[in-house]
Amino acid sequence: MIRWRKGEVVRIRREWPGAVELDVTVPEGECRALAYPPLVGRPEPGDEVLLNTTALAMGLGTGGYAMVVAVPNRLPEDPDGPGHLVKARYTPLQATVQGADEQDSPHHARLREADSLEDMPVIVADLHSALAPILCGLYEARPGVRVAYVMQDGGALPVWFSMAAARLREAGWLAGVVTVGQSFGGDLEAVTVHTGLLAARHVLEADVAIVTQGPGNLGTGTRWGFSGVAAGEAVNAAGVLRGRPVAALRVSEGDRRERHYGVSHHSLTAYGRVALSPAQVPVPDLPGEFGVRVRDQAELLAVRHRLVPVPVDGLREALESSPVRLSTMGRGLEEDLAYFLASAAAGRLTASLLA
Repeated sequence: MIRWRKGEVVRIRREWPGAVELDVTVPEGECRALAYPPLVGRPEPGDEVLLNTTALAMGLGTGGYAMVVAVPNRLPEDPDGPGHLVKARYTPLQATVQGADEQDSPHHARLREADSLEDMPVIVADLHSALAPILCGLYEARPGVRVAYVMQDGGALPVWFSMAAARLREAGWLAGVVTVGQSFGGDLEAVTVHTGLLAARHVLEADVAIVTQGPGNLGTGTRWGFSGVAAGEAVNAAGVLRGRPVAALRVSEGDRRERHYGVSHHSLTAYGRVALSPAQVPVPDLPGEFGVRVRDQAELLAVRHRLVPVPVDGLREALESSPVRLSTMGRGLEEDLAYFLASAAAGRLTASLLA
């Protein structure tokens, strides 16, 4: 289940908040590794490290790192911070954090009776790669709007893995990150998507929340076996808390798998079968036969949701202004423009909902 290796740190490649990328020598040669200093301390060149090389051996795209489990000869000091929420529970790396919603939190009084998002728009998307293009569409129409990212636990658990989230935070495009469920490392922690959304509204004072899983996702090629099913549950959470759900479509012209070409079956299942609360579904006005395909597929969601046509003129230019590199499933803007336009269309529609 786990491939273990001992290695020695050769060099530090780069770092961003919460993460350090390393080159490490192992018996097979040299490999790229990732360490989370808040968990294991900061490795330095010459340090011996204990590695989990499972994802690296499997050749996973998003998770193609050896992960530093420990720096055994230089352990970090014991944490002294507050908090009793345990995340990554009952694993060797379970960590204690303070939840915004727990009793000892300075935000507990504010969240204890909180029960409404007060009509805050909540944009829900399947993939983490939708986060930046959604923001591009939103800020193109409403610069300065205050946005919080609520990260589900279907992909990476530590938000530190996401260089995009860190850069968007630094660029001022995110007011904060709330990690929910088993995900951790955000500006705020919360037990559920529900309290995560309430924290986004009442603690971070967001005008808009975006909900997606962390980087990476799990799919099996079956109707129900994919982590993005949680997008439908996020729509329900937004609806029951009296928010305004906006269900961003996962659209691709670059993915030639039939189940993902046009509107992905992930969107059709999550929004068409799982989401019981009605949402607004932005349908990008894409040209040609592909655009017709997208509109026809989206009609399957009209039974419960309101389909809203969204023009895409000017959105490519907005996408090109992104402060982070745009990429989904290894494809950039040129390779899958439709994906990024559909995500940006969700941001553009949401901007129109703001007073």
